[in-house]
Amino acid sequence: MRHPDDHPQPPSASPASGAFAPGAQTRDDRLLSALLTTAFVVLLAGALLRYVLKHGDSDRLPWIVGLSVVLAVVQVAGQARPGSRRAGRVRLAVVVACWVVVVLLAPSFAWCAVPLIHTALRLLPTRSAVALVTALATLVVLAELRLADGFDPNHLLLPPVVAALATGVFVYLTREATRRQHLIDDLVRTRRELAATERREGTLAERQRLSREIHDSLAQGLSSQNMLLQAADRQWDTDPEAARTHLRTAASIAAHGLTEARRLVHDLAPADLAEGAGLAQALATLAARESRDGLTVRFHAEGPDTHLPDQAASALLRTAQGALANIREHSGARTAALTLTCLDDTVALDVADDGRGFPAPEPGGTRDPLGDPDPLRGHGLPAIRARLRQFGGTLAIESTPGEGAVLTATIPLTPATPPAP
Repeated sequence: MRHPDDHPQPPSASPASGAFAPGAQTRDDRLLSALLTTAFVVLLAGALLRYVLKHGDSDRLPWIVGLSVVLAVVQVAGQARPGSRRAGRVRLAVVVACWVVVVLLAPSFAWCAVPLIHTALRLLPTRSAVALVTALATLVVLAELRLADGFDPNHLLLPPVVAALATGVFVYLTREATRRQHLIDDLVRTRRELAATERREGTLAERQRLSREIHDSLAQGLSSQNMLLQAADRQWDTDPEAARTHLRTAASIAAHGLTEARRLVHDLAPADLAEGAGLAQALATLAARESRDGLTVRFHAEGPDTHLPDQAASALLRTAQGALANIREHSGARTAALTLTCLDDTVALDVADDGRGFPAPEPGGTRDPLGDPDPLRGHGLPAIRARLRQFGGTLAIESTPGEGAVLTATIPLTPATPPAP
């Protein structure tokens, strides 16, 4: 069974993983590899020069020179062509084997082990690296004792301390880098999940917005056309002129619905607000168009003409459209009034009728007095509230059975939060 530390880490998770992995070296990896190679070659050259100066006539000199050249060539070749991790371990084995032989022949080569310790820690699993570092430190101690004239505690303690410090610092940095990488991975994963959640919420909000737009424009128009065509069908034989009037009105509503549909596809703005028409003009046009079939709709504006953002104006116009559609379909009213009031910090729209009214809804209740009886058709009060809430607006309803109803929609001129797209 392998120890958990024996598994190679990904290049970003551990300093030990990037230097010898093909295509995975960073600039810091290359600099560290070059530093280790340079330190090894310099220590090797210094030890060889010392041996030549002190033991130039030794019969071991050719072997030591040859092994030194092999060590230098293998180490420099590894720096020039890093290759795979397995190739790096093979080179490390060759270098360690040659170095052991050289140290046995000439103990002055012992301190070349310092770069080898770092290379082993970077290439090998933790347990294997610690075992190799222990063996290298032991050989360095033996070499130092061979060179010493007498017993020196530093020769016995210095190599193990240096090796232990190097190993401890390296293992700590490796584990710290791994923990940091895990944290980064968690943050990236969390950001992706958050982005996915925001996309889902945005999609849902957009679907709800589109459903409200379609309900208050196309669906209401189709409902009116259906009522007019039914009336025309009933009067076709008894009152042809009235039937043709209903058909012409239905055709007019269909034409307006076609304009609404095209505008909805283009930019989702109400057709009555197109081409720079203001909210007051759009409401007046709506009142004139809805004044038919026994329902008279009047429009009145109070206060200075205030320019609203297009989306806020669209919300109030859609509110008026939805309210008038419900008045026509459910209230039995004969007159209705649209009143637009522009104050310094608020724009309010009142929609009043003289119909049969209804019990006022309780705060927080679930009953929707403005909703369609068919739950598959209507959005009603929840849709109006949701649309106004996007702009920091509110909706208030006053009604008494038999005395009509007044719906008041307000939108502040400086909304607390920007509207959803």
